[in-house]
Amino acid sequence: MIPEEIILAPVVTEKSNDELQQGKYTFKVNKKATKVEIAKAVEKLFEVKVLKVNTMNVSGKKKRVGYHVGKTSDWKKAIVTIDTNPEDVTYLAKGGKETKVSKKYKDSIDEFMGA
Repeated sequence: MIPEEIILAPVVTEKSNDELQQGKYTFKVNKKATKVEIAKAVEKLFEVKVLKVNTMNVSGKKKRVGYHVGKTSDWKKAIVTIDTNPEDVTYLAKGGKETKVSKKYKDSIDEFMGA
């Protein structure tokens, strides 16, 4: 699946807005997507470093219109924790030289609220 098929929409609620300061973003995702696929899709779409992904299946609610009773569809929700303080990674290269790798990660998702 391509990242646009995995991440369907942001979930904007009072609780999800409170968790934004901690670097937690909530998305409606494809029901067949795994945690690894969700993490890769968020990293590719928003250019952030994903630390953790929590997923849950949300069952649909019963709705009623007059005499007829129906049910809304089930969906999957993912809470993605991103790295709010991305740092340069240093490692030892050939010859014992220290090498820095500075990946350009963002520290927040600007497009989340439609900004």
